[in-house]
Amino acid sequence: MGESHPLPEGFTELEMFGFGTVMMAEALLGFCLNGLTIICFHKIKELRTPGNFLVFSLALSDCGICINAFVAAFSSFLRHWPYGSDGCQVHGFHGFLTSLSSISFAAAVACDRYHHYCTRSKLQWSSVISMVLFVWLFAAFWSAMPLLGWGKYDYEPLRTCCTLDYTKGDINYVTYLIALAFFNFVIPVFIMLTAYQSIDQKFKKTGQYKFNTGLPVKSLVICWGPYSLLCFYAAIENVTFISPQIRMIPAVIAKISPAVNAFLYALRNENYRGGIWQFLTGQKTEKAEVDNKTK
Repeated sequence: MGESHPLPEGFTELEMFGFGTVMMAEALLGFCLNGLTIICFHKIKELRTPGNFLVFSLALSDCGICINAFVAAFSSFLRHWPYGSDGCQVHGFHGFLTSLSSISFAAAVACDRYHHYCTRSKLQWSSVISMVLFVWLFAAFWSAMPLLGWGKYDYEPLRTCCTLDYTKGDINYVTYLIALAFFNFVIPVFIMLTAYQSIDQKFKKTGQYKFNTGLPVKSLVICWGPYSLLCFYAAIENVTFISPQIRMIPAVIAKISPAVNAFLYALRNENYRGGIWQFLTGQKTEKAEVDNKTK
């Protein structure tokens, strides 16, 4: 099968296999960790709180990113995209839907933590469900725009996955990119910065640090920053002069975000970690019970 499909321009056999292997490893790790987060929320009654429902929703989005990466990795091993132009549009839409919702859910978790630690109030189920519905619908709106003509989905340089076509850099692309970045990256980052700075000030007053308040924003910027920079660079310069291997690196970096999020919001969360421990061993932890009552 591989012999009937020539390699994408600029890539060697080893590079195709290497990119596919890295994406497959990222997808497996992220899917397993976020799958565990989802299962534990369903199985452990103590975890089913409004705040943890946001973590659960984030894990759903991240599992979607992993599935998208699975498809890209499988296609890389085939050395071509086997699903046609319609499949490319679906893959691009799905990738944007899950990625944008993941970023927004990270901001939603920051809001919940702000309420928990700074106002000593907690979000009610009605508020959380409304937030979750809004995030999905908002992400779906922006993901659908390229299907309707504002922006366009096309193949990545590897030609085994699809994303926003940033190679043209025309006015259609620039206007979509600016609006997309403002509403789906700048605003979520601003919300997270504001929330975690307030939480950090609260921790300093009490002298009790529950978690590292700088990690969520840093991880978001590290995972999605390179891809964002590439897209913005494409708005002012012709990115086709950059080697296709280098243009694939930001996309590969972004696909590690599901595993990072699982560590930050589930495994490093004492309450959620207690629920995971209970699911895996059948043993309850006193810490998880106490945190659940105060959440």
